[in-house]
Amino acid sequence: MPILETKDLCYVYGAKTPFEKTAVKDVNLSIEEGEFVGVIGHTGSGKSTLVQMFNGLLRPTSGQVLLRGQDIWKDPKKIRAVRFQVGMVFQYPEHQLFEETVAKDIAFGPKNMGLTESEIEERVQAAASFAGLKEELLEKSPFELSGGEKRRAAIAGVIAMDPDVLILDEPTAGLDPRGRDVLLTQIMNYHKQRKNTVLLVSHSMEDIARIADRVLVVNDAGIAMFDNTRSIFARGKELEQMGLQVPQITKIMMKLREKGFPLPCGVLTVDQALRELLQIMGKEGKKHG
Repeated sequence: MPILETKDLCYVYGAKTPFEKTAVKDVNLSIEEGEFVGVIGHTGSGKSTLVQMFNGLLRPTSGQVLLRGQDIWKDPKKIRAVRFQVGMVFQYPEHQLFEETVAKDIAFGPKNMGLTESEIEERVQAAASFAGLKEELLEKSPFELSGGEKRRAAIAGVIAMDPDVLILDEPTAGLDPRGRDVLLTQIMNYHKQRKNTVLLVSHSMEDIARIADRVLVVNDAGIAMFDNTRSIFARGKELEQMGLQVPQITKIMMKLREKGFPLPCGVLTVDQALRELLQIMGKEGKKHG
């Protein structure tokens, strides 16, 4: 059974007003337990609205979101419990930091879950470790941290609730390249160790290509593609028609393919490109050897 599923999911902003706009229309998809799914789409495509329905922040205009086969809105009084199971990290989550210390901020979610003090302490330590926060930072004010540390502290606050599904909406926005790499590495390590389901919404095709198992492409309020990462980026021309850029190395390899080089579709990383090119060079060398 999929961990998350949608059936004919729709969301309309400003319904029955002159400003009515359909943000998500007739979406049917299923996400398996333990997957790492990248979510891409141009600005205004509907991807953020879609993922906000996954944990009940937005209630569908029509259709269903199923968590382990159960409609999350079956009992609206229990929607808070759904948000403990499907954790959401917003863009610029550090703006939500408010406690006196980093440790208290991370503990906020577990406290609201009604856990004991020892369980909360255990969750705080584990989440800080997963997010790559040094222990000495836990007793500091969140406002004394660097930009990257604040981001990791905010993510640790969601991880501390130990959600079965973790949704990250543009978690690296505004970070410098080093901060972005550190954060993505921590997210990858968390997924590998926790083996939960992660959805990463990002404008960075390089980031998605590097870490996602499958990619969900949202376009014009619907699902344009949903497939394994290599297959998605092999359709570079279609992605570009939707206003999306494929990773730079994928684009270079596409151009070389067009010029007649025997290269596979959907090369995603520099290491992979190097292996393919060395293989071609080796074959050429044998021909002329």
